[in-house]
Amino acid sequence: MAIDFLYPEYEIKRDRDKCICCRVCERQCANEAHWYDAELQMMMCDSAKCVNCHRCVSLCPTRALKIVKTDHTFKENANWTGEHIAEIYRQAGTGGVLLSSMGNPKKYPIYWDKMLINASQVTNPPIDPLREPMETKVFLGAKPGRVEFNAKGEIKNNLSPQLKLEVPIMFSAMSYGSISYNAHESLARAAKELGTFYNTGEGGLHEDFYKYGENTIVQVASGRFGVHKDYLNAGAAIEIKMGQGAKPGIGGHLPGIKVREDISRTRMIPEGSDAISPAPHHDIYSIEDLRQLVYSLKEASDYKKPVIVKIAAVHNVAAIASGIARGGADIIAIDGYRGGTGAAPTRIRDNVGIPIELALAAVDQRLREEGIRNNVSIVVGGSIRSSADVVKAIALGADAVYIATSALMALGCHLCRSCQKGNCNWGIATQRPELVRRLNPDIGYKRLVNLVTAWNHEIKEIMGGMGINSIESLRGNRLMLRGIGLTEKELSILGIKHAGE
Repeated sequence: MAIDFLYPEYEIKRDRDKCICCRVCERQCANEAHWYDAELQMMMCDSAKCVNCHRCVSLCPTRALKIVKTDHTFKENANWTGEHIAEIYRQAGTGGVLLSSMGNPKKYPIYWDKMLINASQVTNPPIDPLREPMETKVFLGAKPGRVEFNAKGEIKNNLSPQLKLEVPIMFSAMSYGSISYNAHESLARAAKELGTFYNTGEGGLHEDFYKYGENTIVQVASGRFGVHKDYLNAGAAIEIKMGQGAKPGIGGHLPGIKVREDISRTRMIPEGSDAISPAPHHDIYSIEDLRQLVYSLKEASDYKKPVIVKIAAVHNVAAIASGIARGGADIIAIDGYRGGTGAAPTRIRDNVGIPIELALAAVDQRLREEGIRNNVSIVVGGSIRSSADVVKAIALGADAVYIATSALMALGCHLCRSCQKGNCNWGIATQRPELVRRLNPDIGYKRLVNLVTAWNHEIKEIMGGMGINSIESLRGNRLMLRGIGLTEKELSILGIKHAGE
């Protein structure tokens, strides 16, 4: 039926004068958008198969290709946009739920961009990070409220297990299955070299990566995939995943097509079967239940590892975080609504949750008011795009940040947002062996190290400009932030003054 026809969102433009028919584009496109016509002796393409991953554009030796957004349009309507119309046509034709990957792309406010960083001038002079020491080391975990002494007058070690980060940046949870073996290896090796941590996600830990345990956070999600005693003891910390920013309130789904032999063994599920995480943990229906799991995991790991509880940023996040802090967690991880994912229902990804900036400020303020802020550390994620975002997050109250999408971009991701199809041309969100090989972990981990090293240098420079020489002095220091273009209510929630005040 003509009504089901949808014009491609992107068009492949080929310069025939530059094209030498080398067929690189054909070999590199996992979506089969390019092919060679022997009779016409020219390259052909099907724009309907293009996901705008830029693989062909990047590798074309003569730069004969480019991808452009189509200028085909529906009749203009402020209410019924072309996107709405196209999605209705798709669902009318399939009867299926719309699926999307990566983070929320909608034009909601990005509060990082509406906050400016203060700088020192005279009375509190700036610090030169090239000539004076700057401390970006962070310890995550509960901090004691007082110093205690033994009978000999010596300081007692009453510090609970801590994670020591050389930089205030960690690699967020991305499961083995949603991303490739080579991507996981790149993250693990980079975490080790940087002196930070990477998170396994809910897919268990491949046997080859146990050697990176000192720089690994192992996750326990509702599906309990790959969870066993050796797994819990393999990492430096254990994270209980209660929610995820891209899909608060629902579980996860890894299609069976991605569950190959290694993933089957790691996750402890049959090969080729869908891995479906239920929406709730079926043993957690209250803070008391969560407390029980926290202490069960501490018991299973001999109380040697901090336990993290990860939650999605939702409207009552401050109250939830207060309960978690009182429930024995050492670290709270909060994931904002722009957090990425391998696959999520489009409607949930684009309409559920709240900005991480508002969630963070609300949680930090609530815990301070209740006098329990030092009982837990706070880690936030959900579209941390630059070192400036890191600095602003810490000034709002975070101890450290999680990055995922920016880390994948360092590995080559072009945000084509088709991870759920398993045809990632860059070898990241795929399990097809011929595609996985395209990501060289020897190169990938170095690019991750370069990214975080560059950010760390910039963090030191920004702090120096503030007249601050340590992350600890920056944490929760909202006097160093000013809002611009924000309402009084937004400024109140963020706990900052407007620019000019």
